[in-house]
Amino acid sequence: MSMMDRSGAKMLGAMALFTSITLSGAANVRAEAILEGDRSVPVEARNGMVVTSHYLATDEALRVLEEGGNAIDAAVTAAFALAVTQPRSGNIGGGGFMLVSSEESGEVNAIDYRETAPAAASRDMYLDENGEVVTDRSRFTHKAAGVPGTVAGLALALDKYGTISLKEALAPAIKLADEGFVIPPRFAQGIESQAERLKQFESSRTVFFKQDGSLYQAGELFVQKDLAATLKRIAEQGVKGFYEGETADLIVAEMQRGGGLTTHEDLKNYQPVIRKPVHGNYRGYDIYSMSPPSSGGTHIVQILNILEGFPISDSGLNSAKTIHLMAEAMKRAYADRSEYLGDTDFVDVPLKGLTSTDYAASLRQQIDPEQATPSVEIKPGNPAPYESNETTHFSIVDKYGNAVSNTYTINFSYGSHIVVDGAGFLLNNEMDDFSAKPGVPNAYGLIGGEANKIEPNKRMLSSMSPTIVKKEGKNFIVTGSPGGSRIITTTLQVLMNVIDHNLNIQAAVNAPRIHHQWVPDEIRIEQGISPDTIKLLEGMGHTVVQKTAMGAIQSIMVGEDGTFYGGADPRRSTSSAKGY
Repeated sequence: MSMMDRSGAKMLGAMALFTSITLSGAANVRAEAILEGDRSVPVEARNGMVVTSHYLATDEALRVLEEGGNAIDAAVTAAFALAVTQPRSGNIGGGGFMLVSSEESGEVNAIDYRETAPAAASRDMYLDENGEVVTDRSRFTHKAAGVPGTVAGLALALDKYGTISLKEALAPAIKLADEGFVIPPRFAQGIESQAERLKQFESSRTVFFKQDGSLYQAGELFVQKDLAATLKRIAEQGVKGFYEGETADLIVAEMQRGGGLTTHEDLKNYQPVIRKPVHGNYRGYDIYSMSPPSSGGTHIVQILNILEGFPISDSGLNSAKTIHLMAEAMKRAYADRSEYLGDTDFVDVPLKGLTSTDYAASLRQQIDPEQATPSVEIKPGNPAPYESNETTHFSIVDKYGNAVSNTYTINFSYGSHIVVDGAGFLLNNEMDDFSAKPGVPNAYGLIGGEANKIEPNKRMLSSMSPTIVKKEGKNFIVTGSPGGSRIITTTLQVLMNVIDHNLNIQAAVNAPRIHHQWVPDEIRIEQGISPDTIKLLEGMGHTVVQKTAMGAIQSIMVGEDGTFYGGADPRRSTSSAKGY
């Protein structure tokens, strides 16, 4: 099957696509996905494509492309817009990772703007007098916050690869915060679901509730004057407008008020890092994904290496055999994650060994094609010597051959739930991503070890997996997802759905997902996996549990003729794919 068949409307019976088409200039046609009806066929465009988790951010980023900006310009614009329109996950109080691919230079670079532990952080800071983990201390207190990296990371991306100024990139976000935007149902439902915890903090009550304490409703205007003022300081003063001066004073005052650790010195010293992404090859496609302190790229490549030795396409999409093989590979990768992954500025990670095809072959030999291996029998392997649920991701490509895959977060939905008084943004609770106590699961059930212990100025381990796939030097797939520990497997399955199962990008995004993370020893599935398949998996020795939807992956595929195909994830109601 050709790439055009895979990405265009020929797949799945050429089902109808619900799109809105409007003229944008004499020669440009804007294509827009609407989250209603059948969405098996992707949006397509020729000049640029933006896929984000919020339609207002998509609008602003696409406008940048239409006015001649590149994918990096649009990405930074989208990121700041999401910080206004989607405060539960979009952020300036958190951090993340960005992959930038240039067909002209042939390079794929990674920007690490993950949060860091404050200088006063210590290994046992979340343990009680008996040495046991106090869970809420690393999640819903001022001590849960790492030093934010988003503003510095976005500024670096723009300075290094963009063409517009930081002030220009911030202008749409400032307007959305200053003048407000109409609340969609998802926004109102999110505040209502977290109302009890948000109301514990006066600064959060001021932002997220009306003066009488009542909830905002869908269709009402949401204005954020304090956040607008914070963004204006960044626009006027650059990075110093966040990490020094008035905003820094507000952050430190909030920390002192709640017993947090971040100081003026922590903020002033924060620096994003340009890193080399993890690189692998799967069935002739070059896979680029995030390197440590993310575990995502390492284990996506590791799992693909294991699975390349099996005829996945022959067993079929979401068959019992395919799911069994994926789950067995996932178990072994997550076992290794618990032992080896951490911030490479602090620990040696056997990255070459974990991503080698020889090591994958040795793990593949352990897999019984007919029977599950109990997790208790799987231990971290021996590679050659020397990684939020409410994260958000967006993917952007432009007519110049640039692609951006960006994932950033404040960890939980609404992070720590604490707004910086007077600054209008939420503090992250990323410190929970460290191993508070080696061997004890974090909020996502992930086991961590010594490599991810808390240390001053260290970056905590992540599962965020912004990913770019290239074919013969050309950008092919740009993708990534939120979902905490499920980010890795969500991203993995979209790649396999395209490469192994020949789905178009929208069908690949829509398909039901599965997940196994070694501990607990269960295959988690979404709705849509057949009862017969579940019975076959249980007969192989698997425990299968159906839970809520996993991830919200925003993806783009580039056809052989240069056409862009956007696939927005219907699991998030505000998701939006638009191109021109």
